[in-house]
Amino acid sequence: MESVQRVSVHGGHSGEFCCHAMDSLEEIVVAYIEQGFEWVGITEHVPPVDDRFRYPEEIKAGLNARQLYDRFERYIAACRRLQKKYIQTIQLYVGFETEASSGSIPFIHDLARLFEPDYIVGSVHHVDDIGFDYSADWYARAVAATGSLEALYCRYFDAQYQFLSAVRPKVVGHFDLIRIFDPSYEATFALPSVQNRVRRNLELVHSMDMIMDVNVRAITKGAAEPYPTRTILRQAIEMGISVAPGDDSHGVDTVGLNIDRAVEALRNLGADMNWRRPAKSRFMARP
Repeated sequence: MESVQRVSVHGGHSGEFCCHAMDSLEEIVVAYIEQGFEWVGITEHVPPVDDRFRYPEEIKAGLNARQLYDRFERYIAACRRLQKKYIQTIQLYVGFETEASSGSIPFIHDLARLFEPDYIVGSVHHVDDIGFDYSADWYARAVAATGSLEALYCRYFDAQYQFLSAVRPKVVGHFDLIRIFDPSYEATFALPSVQNRVRRNLELVHSMDMIMDVNVRAITKGAAEPYPTRTILRQAIEMGISVAPGDDSHGVDTVGLNIDRAVEALRNLGADMNWRRPAKSRFMARP
């Protein structure tokens, strides 16, 4: 069996710069090196646009939006330092992962121009400004706010389409995260209204030459398969969309965890195993 490079296109959350992660960023980088990773994208979360969009653990920690912005600034500086320190042993890409709440698009354009990350992971965690992936309770709130599970999926993929079109990230993060608390997601994805939106968004990803993050965080948290689900992943590969595994690590104990399962799934689907590295982003003027 051919040797496949160990990489993560979406990884490196740390307790140093993320309230729901563990360990220092340098400890996580060293763990990647010890596991023989060729390259890794460190993709910490962006700060919230304002205090309304803080997560409960950030509120509990007494952090306001300004303080979270300052922490993000420290993250970029620390990541650049580690990028240089370990350049002989691993290729680190300094990136960040987006939010898609109200006001986030112009805010992300500002962050990108100011901090000049190597690339951006385009992720959607909000529908109608509700952080649906935070907990099952928040997910239920999002279903109630949109009117039905089908409507929630449709709103998610519409928001994703708008966001990807406006931000043009190099990597699409956990494409179908909306299934996180839906035990019958296969049936929901089979609905024509959802199918059509998935196909439309995949065509957008292909037309913009983005890389699809095959994100194993889902498996780490107990799911049977990564994001995106096998059906969507097969469509993406058949369309010629580039794919790459992402461990979405949140501490040393999850660095590289389940990456081999993602690689095996991609191999079985006939994916190109020569992982494409994310190209340096070109950041547009604020819309």
